[in-house]
Amino acid sequence: MFRRFRNFIGLNSKGAAAVTPTRRLIDAGSVHRGAAVNPGMFELAQEVGVYIHRFHNLDLFQQGWYQIKITMRWEDGEHRSPGTPARVVQYEAPDLGSDDIYTIWRISDIDHSFSTQPFRIKYARQDVHLSVMISFNLALDLDESSSASAVILKFELHYAPISEDISELQASLDSSTAAVHELRVPPKALLGLHSYCPLHFDAFHAVLVDMSMHTVLLKAGTSVTPQKLISDHQINEIFAVAEYGEHYQASGGGLSLGRTELKCVKALYDSRNILLEELEKLSKIFDYAIDDLVDVPSGMSWNQMISYPSQRHSNTLDSGSMKERNEGRQDENESNSLQNVSGRNDLGANAVVMKSLSSEELLDAFHCLGYQLSLIWNAFLKFHRMNRAKIVEYLREVWSNDRRAEWSIWMINSTVETPSHKIKNGVEASHYAVLGKVNVLRKAGDDPLQNVISRAELHRRTIAQMKINNRSIQDMYIFGDPSHVPVIAVEQHKIKSLDKGVTGSLLINNAELKDNSDSHARPVSKHVWKSVGTGRRRNGRQLSFVVFVHGFQGHHLDLRLVRNQWLLIDPGAECLMSEVNEDRTTGDFREMGERLAEEVARFLKKKMEARSGTYKCVKLSFVGHSIGNLILRSAITEPVMEPYLKYLHTYMSISGPHLGYLYSSNTLFNSGLWLLKKLKGAHCIHQLTFSDDADMHNTFLYKLCKQKTLENFKNIILLSSPQDGYVPYHSARIEFCQAATSDSKRGSIFSEMLNSCLDQINAPSIEPRTFMRCDVNFDTSTQGRSLNTIIGRAAHIEFLETDVFAKFIMWSFTELFT
Repeated sequence: MFRRFRNFIGLNSKGAAAVTPTRRLIDAGSVHRGAAVNPGMFELAQEVGVYIHRFHNLDLFQQGWYQIKITMRWEDGEHRSPGTPARVVQYEAPDLGSDDIYTIWRISDIDHSFSTQPFRIKYARQDVHLSVMISFNLALDLDESSSASAVILKFELHYAPISEDISELQASLDSSTAAVHELRVPPKALLGLHSYCPLHFDAFHAVLVDMSMHTVLLKAGTSVTPQKLISDHQINEIFAVAEYGEHYQASGGGLSLGRTELKCVKALYDSRNILLEELEKLSKIFDYAIDDLVDVPSGMSWNQMISYPSQRHSNTLDSGSMKERNEGRQDENESNSLQNVSGRNDLGANAVVMKSLSSEELLDAFHCLGYQLSLIWNAFLKFHRMNRAKIVEYLREVWSNDRRAEWSIWMINSTVETPSHKIKNGVEASHYAVLGKVNVLRKAGDDPLQNVISRAELHRRTIAQMKINNRSIQDMYIFGDPSHVPVIAVEQHKIKSLDKGVTGSLLINNAELKDNSDSHARPVSKHVWKSVGTGRRRNGRQLSFVVFVHGFQGHHLDLRLVRNQWLLIDPGAECLMSEVNEDRTTGDFREMGERLAEEVARFLKKKMEARSGTYKCVKLSFVGHSIGNLILRSAITEPVMEPYLKYLHTYMSISGPHLGYLYSSNTLFNSGLWLLKKLKGAHCIHQLTFSDDADMHNTFLYKLCKQKTLENFKNIILLSSPQDGYVPYHSARIEFCQAATSDSKRGSIFSEMLNSCLDQINAPSIEPRTFMRCDVNFDTSTQGRSLNTIIGRAAHIEFLETDVFAKFIMWSFTELFT
């Protein structure tokens, strides 16, 4: 489809530019030989197209009317004109008869903004299909074409309560801005960018706005078919001068044109190639012919229109071709015919000597590229609207894959081997002080907590000195101040797999699931797991359940930010925000676990009964914060949960005291625990501090560690923070504590508990298993020195109040959450 030939732009037998016989329209900017070129003729415009496909309510706390307002500006543009809405396309008509959408979108000439139509949100996970494309234009002058400024898009979420007086709706919306979010399009992306771009606003207005964004650099003004067409040798000379020359002297009109005019032509050429390559790639992916989409002049085919040299220009020119071209030129002024251009490193030490171009040739190249860009850009927008669902799905997948690389700036990744030795009390334990992390003898003065903090701060200082300038759209919530973003150290541990049989997905019959949910303590039938090779596998679906358990004196919505990220990755997941222990977290862990188990069993039974048919697999995942991790582990031991143990998938522990509060070094927090035990009689605090029984072998935590609560999970992720003073660092990570080596009374029991947990985590299985430890280092520089930071509460609560750490981890390892 995209053959390269040169009937549209080529050479005649003498090497001069050939003129196409198709149309001979004179472009408004073309000039005659010898005439002076006005630099004002080289006018460019930056166009940014934003497709707003869908507004999805993840977790808006208030019902009401909402509206999205968009403005655009240059990042350094205090004295530069803002972006102006150029065109709007409503590619799918909204249901104007619905009570949930009112009036239509609008454009304001006062602040050059675009606002979507107001829409009403009634419930969580509600979809509103806005289906509108808005295109902004930003003017560029000759000097700005080579600037390094980025473009900032500002999105405002306006809110108005539901009112009977609908006539006052717009005024109410304009006066109430609920949330603001900004995206940055870096300079490298302005020549051409085609990207999926999700918008989430903030933690208090958790929504998903499905968008795609497209940028292009265009010639300003109306483009018509140029009269004069230039050859590939001529355009290569232009680009070589623009790339390596210090000055260009136009021989035709005597007007001195600097490198800026040449950069304008080169920028148009680059923009055209990026856009053309994207259109070609999409057409091949979707097997779609695009010839009919381009409104080319009569008598000219699509292939003729794109026959202009599409490959990147060569920096080295053929001297013979240049000589042939120079002989064909009729310019007799030899003193100005050649110009020495200093070479660069990639050209070696040799200088490039080339013929100067006339001013009209340069201008013809500018108009020719501008005309082609206009045609291809409109063809791309048309192609996008006709195939929007497929294109958005494709771009979303590309975006998801790119996030791992982009967010790796804030992540320190390592893969370690799991040692086979048991961890014992005494001197021998120091050889295996940190499971999988340090398998050598540690120096006596090393403090693992301080080592982790120092490494994170060093990485943070490195980020502060980085100049991040890629071609991806940058979320200013993250990129606005990169040094304040949490730094995450990820340790992936290798778990051995058993070489038995054939692994694969298993089909589960829904009726048998219901039977098992009714039987509670009865073992799961062997016939539930069907063979892999049946034809029903293709039609099988997946059931995904996620249970979120809050911590001490917590609220059932504490983990809502993590839940929202999970739903973004797996929109079909059914989530349970556990409420059964709310206001009852000071009691016995066994009782709290029993209540949670019954709540989960009811939830699963209800959801499964609402489904019918055959399922490829069922996945049951848990997320716990603080002591919620002990509650959910206790719940797993209950008989009512036994039918569901084989469905356990991912377990994410967020700062969980899995080994209790032995060897806690936080004196202030330990004093608080003592007060809770004495004054409040909190039984769970006795269990956390092993004071619930005189014999440690009879304590709750010792027995819990001996039960197989972790072995059935396919993926285990332990999140900890060295800044969290509420939970001992080693307890959250389930690793050895150096203080246990000098504890002759309790050290051996601590080692038993630790080994029991590690044996479960590292138990080999037929299916691949994942074990990760993630250290999250928050930036607390803006919090100052307060009681919260001193006692370590700030970091413990930061897990609930920010979602950046969860976003980085979960989108970097999406396979663990789907």
